[in-house]
Amino acid sequence: MPHDPAYQAVAPEEFPAMLDPARYARRSPHFEEIIARTEEHFWNPEDPDYIRFDAGWDQEQPILPLGFVVESHTAVWDRLDARQRVGFANETARWLTSNLLHGEQGALSLSATLCEMFLDPGAQEYAANQVREEARHVHAFTRYVDSRFGGATFPVGDTIGALLRDLVSTQVVYKKIVGMQMLVEGLAMGAFTTLHKVALDPVLRRLCQLVMTDEAFHHKFGKIWAQATVPSLSPEEHAAVEDWAAECFDMLLFNLVNSEQKRLIYPRFGLEWQWVRGAMLEAFNDDDRRDQMRQSTNVFRSLIKTLLGAGIITERTRARYAAWVDMRELEVEKDRIVGEEVAEDGIRTLRDINAGKRKIVRRISS
Repeated sequence: MPHDPAYQAVAPEEFPAMLDPARYARRSPHFEEIIARTEEHFWNPEDPDYIRFDAGWDQEQPILPLGFVVESHTAVWDRLDARQRVGFANETARWLTSNLLHGEQGALSLSATLCEMFLDPGAQEYAANQVREEARHVHAFTRYVDSRFGGATFPVGDTIGALLRDLVSTQVVYKKIVGMQMLVEGLAMGAFTTLHKVALDPVLRRLCQLVMTDEAFHHKFGKIWAQATVPSLSPEEHAAVEDWAAECFDMLLFNLVNSEQKRLIYPRFGLEWQWVRGAMLEAFNDDDRRDQMRQSTNVFRSLIKTLLGAGIITERTRARYAAWVDMRELEVEKDRIVGEEVAEDGIRTLRDINAGKRKIVRRISS
């Protein structure tokens, strides 16, 4: 499908195509800026100059505000005493950070498959950089779960696990790019932005900002693909991309944080997930979801904006998204993704840290 030479690919087993002498000279300029800026947002999870995972936290205090926990607005809260509510908030934090960890592993594995498939050396180098950065995120979230929860990572949720398995295993490049670089990475940016804003644990806030300094570039890769590819698709090809994006969006919107996905949390508090689901349905409906999407920082609203700006949404699927947001309002908004400001501020702090480290190295070497 990709008509732009930068996205031409072969199946992983077709490695001899990578050894074509002429291939090395056919390098697209699309990714040079992103590649050149890689060192600008370098950070090391093991270096306390960037983040201190050894900073303690009182487990009697909530990592997330109690009001941020969606169950706190339902009958679930009536069944918990004050101490249990704090415990529930922290289990929610463990569930969220565990699934973010799994998402980073999925992004790492998917980026590695793109290295095997992209013929363009520039696209391949970009993908290799993303592998490195996603590995850094896996490392960092593993450190966080260990520091706050004794390494007790929750298993991956059913919805995100199924989507990640599909994205990593498929050999259809547009599914990888739309599914991961645009939707999952966009979802992650929204989640990190929200956690950076509301988390009571300063280590979690710093971790989210550092990860966002990398993720903002990963999301840009998807936008570059859309600009170079979508306008030249045939109607049949465009419909395939559009339908895949809508399918992924619906899967995430309706299933990502429902009670069944979080069922491992509830037994500790004497709750059955089926009862929690009933309490949630009683407290929230589609009107509540629409109200949430009116907020400029709502992650699903941001995903619709990304797909709309990429030219992936047409009249064929517009009504599916218009059921949740005002599409005309999105069309006139600035083309910025959720969390860009937080990521840019994080990059400025990294420039200062890394510049200081380079000065030390120069002094030692001289």
